[in-house]
Amino acid sequence: MIPAPISVRATTIAIIVLSLNFGVVFFDRNAVGFLVPFLQADLKLSNTQIGGLAAALAFSWALSGYVIGHLVDRHGRRKLALIAATLVFSLSSFISGLAWSFMSLFVARLAMGFAEGGVLPVSQSLTTRLVSERRRGLAMGMMQAFGSNLFGAMLAPVVLIALATHFGWRMTFYLTAIPGLSCVALIAWLVPDPGDPAQGRADGTRDKRVVSLFRRNVVLCCVIASLLVAYNSTCWYFVPLFLTKVRGLSTAEMGWLVAVLGLSAVVTSMPVPALSDRWGRKPVMILFALLGAIMPLSALALPASFAVLAVPFFVGWTVLGIFPIFMAIIPVETVGMAGAARALGLVVGCGEMIGGALGPIGAGIVADHTNQSAPLWIMAGLSLGAAVVALFVRETAPRRRRRG
Repeated sequence: MIPAPISVRATTIAIIVLSLNFGVVFFDRNAVGFLVPFLQADLKLSNTQIGGLAAALAFSWALSGYVIGHLVDRHGRRKLALIAATLVFSLSSFISGLAWSFMSLFVARLAMGFAEGGVLPVSQSLTTRLVSERRRGLAMGMMQAFGSNLFGAMLAPVVLIALATHFGWRMTFYLTAIPGLSCVALIAWLVPDPGDPAQGRADGTRDKRVVSLFRRNVVLCCVIASLLVAYNSTCWYFVPLFLTKVRGLSTAEMGWLVAVLGLSAVVTSMPVPALSDRWGRKPVMILFALLGAIMPLSALALPASFAVLAVPFFVGWTVLGIFPIFMAIIPVETVGMAGAARALGLVVGCGEMIGGALGPIGAGIVADHTNQSAPLWIMAGLSLGAAVVALFVRETAPRRRRRG
């Protein structure tokens, strides 16, 4: 049975809801990093343990991303899977506020990762079925980057730090469960599940040459994801500490400066993927990966004030604009819609398993054995490394491939 066509208005609303929901995911995910200055003393956490909290969530996120992506590609029911994941991660956020030790918080973050890991593959799989090929970069960029950066990067540091200052870090975790529960209702009401179009089956008939090309690109995307997820995770767990403990900023100043990162990511979340529709995926990834080194290097070298650091922080954090390209757009253009969620789960899983899990804990170990500036040097190297790997990606943007 062919499903009824979905209107442009309904499609736009659905993508906005998916983007907001993923934003709540990152609001909850980044909470520990912003609350470290408040909970570190209470739970007596070392830098290695702080990195371990990031690793716990990333490890379980990686496993569930691929498993859930595989299941929805095989059995469908994407909307139901998304509602269940949203409900569970919201409850896990509440449970984080009950933590009494490193291990109890570790377990809570592990559970949150299992719930959150499937949100991106399922949401992007839905998005690919709702939009045309011509607008794929714009739509997938908005779905993945707009909400996550608005809530997870721009609003989270200001809101979470203000709540923790007035009500304590435990109450802050309790309150972060509310937006997720609201998203459950919005998804049930406003997000359709368009099913599996016939095109998905046709994608499996591509010749071996094209399949081989795309397999190479997916592997490269896994490497880039590992490097830049490590960059991102290391930032959220160690830059707030560096700015307050080493550079001497107050927690309020740190919160506003980190919010600049969120503003940058929000502003570039749609233009950068849309630019890749016109210029191509490869040159855009190379350019913005190079810009990513500016943020940690400026934090290390420039005078510690909001006025001085705001601009280089904004410019450097535009690297977040390419996350939808290597995590979602190229994998979808690689395998087609029939295997979209599985491919996204694989790339996200590699990024989280290697970059999200090993990156912060490795940075924490190095910081414990050297000094608090080490994670920022690591971030600069990771961003430059991603630019080098992107040199070997072969173009997948439909417009550029037709010209070629």
